[in-house]
Amino acid sequence: MVVSSPAMAADGLVYNIKISSVGPANVTGSDLIYEPETMGLAMKLHYIRGIYYFGSQAFEGLSTLVIKEPMFTWLNKYPQVCGRFRRTETGRAYLKCNDCGVRFVEAKCDKTLDEWLEMKDATLEKLLVRDQALGPELGFSPLVYIQLTKFKCGGTAVGLSWSHVLGDAFSAAEFMNMLGRAVAGYDLGQPTSLAHSRTKVTTPNGPEKVGDDPLSIKRVGPVGDHWVNVTKCKMEAFSFNVTPTQLSHLQSKLSPNGTQFGAFEALSAVIWQCIAKIREWDSNVVTICKGSEESKTCDGTLSNSQVVSVVNANFQILDSNPSELALLVQNGALDEREKIEEAMERDGGLPDFIVYGAKLTFVNLEDARFYAFEYRGQRPVNISYRIEGVGEEGTILVLPGPKGDDGGRSVMAILPENEIEELKLELKREGLMA
Repeated sequence: MVVSSPAMAADGLVYNIKISSVGPANVTGSDLIYEPETMGLAMKLHYIRGIYYFGSQAFEGLSTLVIKEPMFTWLNKYPQVCGRFRRTETGRAYLKCNDCGVRFVEAKCDKTLDEWLEMKDATLEKLLVRDQALGPELGFSPLVYIQLTKFKCGGTAVGLSWSHVLGDAFSAAEFMNMLGRAVAGYDLGQPTSLAHSRTKVTTPNGPEKVGDDPLSIKRVGPVGDHWVNVTKCKMEAFSFNVTPTQLSHLQSKLSPNGTQFGAFEALSAVIWQCIAKIREWDSNVVTICKGSEESKTCDGTLSNSQVVSVVNANFQILDSNPSELALLVQNGALDEREKIEEAMERDGGLPDFIVYGAKLTFVNLEDARFYAFEYRGQRPVNISYRIEGVGEEGTILVLPGPKGDDGGRSVMAILPENEIEELKLELKREGLMA
């Protein structure tokens, strides 16, 4: 069934919105369930929004039916993605793999692809990807939305709305890459395994104190069946590109004694200090998220296996040399994944936490294979990824640079709305924005 939305979105830029569903070609067994990993449940209030921008050749001349056809095969590989949440008698959430499928959204935009990209407005990108959360009717909420928005030039934006409980950004990227393989006619192999091990934690005597939670998480809620993090201030996003020349200059400036810093470490250090200047207080503890060896596998496995660490500076951020911060990000991060799992399991997997923005959070997605998504021989000319459900301390994502800008980076910042303009000014002073 297709549902048409007569209302235009945001000044009529995106319109003619139609919503339907796509499910797997094969029927899944009636009793198949999937228990999310403990780290997945810790991430349940976060959502990943990705957008892939393609030139006109990728989808030119394709009808909706032709676009959907390889999706049936693609979704055979992911029974958990097509399921819906239920709860056990204890209240722990699990997925019933009942083939309800993913939502498929079609839309049109009255701009050309080049005109859209020239606007450089991260807030408008919300029109190209479904801004949907799980609940309040948890048992009926789709976990994934795919939105195809056609620009008037023939270019297309492919938007992915992804529930983080399914997997991290590396998993989301490989999920989309598998769609490209399905379109090309490759055998995707057997459905992903639904079996995994869960941390076993001995329940202590009496309730655990909130203060014993690891630094990288923050308790919120309880949220019940509406998996949304409500912030006290409006969170907004903006993005900017750092050219190879700008990046090389920054790395040289931070390495007077020959210490070499990667792009992520250098950018994190400078932005960390910029934000401290804006807030006029030291954010001595920050969270670092980056891919693990497991999360970087390319076999289509879905997991929340990225490394979640904290960096604790025992010096003044405002008065420090950025190279000290870069060194700390590079060598001083302490892995907290086990502690997060323990905190979840102490209460049977029921607590409501946020990770991104619980402390100022830097996410390293440099190695995520976003540009490996190939559709009919065409790869994206640009990509954009962001995270929703971010806490008030904010989150910074470091992504691969635009296609053709080898060695550059894209940065997506999600911060309190009233900090955005001040951060832009600080970044201009640092030579990272024009």
